[in-house]
Amino acid sequence: MLSRIAQRIVRKAAVPRTSIITRPFSAVTSRPQDLVKAEKVPIVTFTGGERQSSELTVGKTSGPVNPPGADEHKAAVAFDSSLLPRLTPTMAKFTLPGKVAVVTGAGRGLGFNMAQAMAEVSVRGIAIMDVQQQLGEKAAKELSEETGVDARFYMVDVRDGNSIIRAVNDIVGHYGTIDVLINSAGIADSNIPAETYDTEMFRRLIDINITGTFLVSQAVGKHMISAGHGGSIVNIASMSGSVVNYPQEQCCYNTSKAGVVMLTKSLAAEWAKHNIRVNAISPGYMDTALNRVPALDAQKKIWIEQTPQKRLGAVDDLNNLAVYLASDASSYMTGNNCTIDGGYTLW
Repeated sequence: MLSRIAQRIVRKAAVPRTSIITRPFSAVTSRPQDLVKAEKVPIVTFTGGERQSSELTVGKTSGPVNPPGADEHKAAVAFDSSLLPRLTPTMAKFTLPGKVAVVTGAGRGLGFNMAQAMAEVSVRGIAIMDVQQQLGEKAAKELSEETGVDARFYMVDVRDGNSIIRAVNDIVGHYGTIDVLINSAGIADSNIPAETYDTEMFRRLIDINITGTFLVSQAVGKHMISAGHGGSIVNIASMSGSVVNYPQEQCCYNTSKAGVVMLTKSLAAEWAKHNIRVNAISPGYMDTALNRVPALDAQKKIWIEQTPQKRLGAVDDLNNLAVYLASDASSYMTGNNCTIDGGYTLW
């Protein structure tokens, strides 16, 4: 016996050609074939309900200007809390007043820039986890001096579950809660052919990038669940979790970031019932200090050439996206992987 779908297909196939209604193209209003180029473009503006008109002269336009590469970081600016009552409802959702954020790998680079972004949208506390003590202390000190935020540093290896649990307990004891987690800690090994990849190096990278992200998420997630107020977790993945980079060979890094993306989706599905949102940011090639070495000059030319925007990402290009995902502005978004790569993965 044919299924209902199969029966419908058979019936459709049996319809005689003469029963199909057609309309000749001649019945459609004809359109001009040649492009009409205007010398002036009218502009109508309404200000306070009053109509104003002007014209824009059409001429040759120059191409987009690529912004210069950003410094490793710029000084953060303290948020003026007196502005909160005057923000529109839309703008207010992009702030985090009274919230507490934990950022791993925030001793420098993208992690530190995102920690600055959290401070600039009115969080009351930021805890930095990083394995490098000197960089981590310096980062926390700068955040506190620049924005007045209560900043703490924890020297933690994200592979060490016990250290993570102790740090999370201390953070909750000091601040009372954790509302936002940004998992930015990670490493990258490149230009290593798969057939010669050292197995211990492979295990180490996977352990830091995937297991580390899970262990911190688990510890913070347990607190969020027990506290009952939900929260937002943002994992830093990479476009390398979706595409194979060229020309460098880096099978382990690509695999690890693909794992971070799937971990993000899995945690989002499991913890949605606890009002915990979990999303990922997948950056493209970024202009960080780690990429500013002579050995990468030739490859960077290829990366830029293959990126539609013809530039690397600035170190603060992730900041606004991180704020969006951490805040109520993205309250209906979870399990999403946000690619921010200047268009690299379009080609």
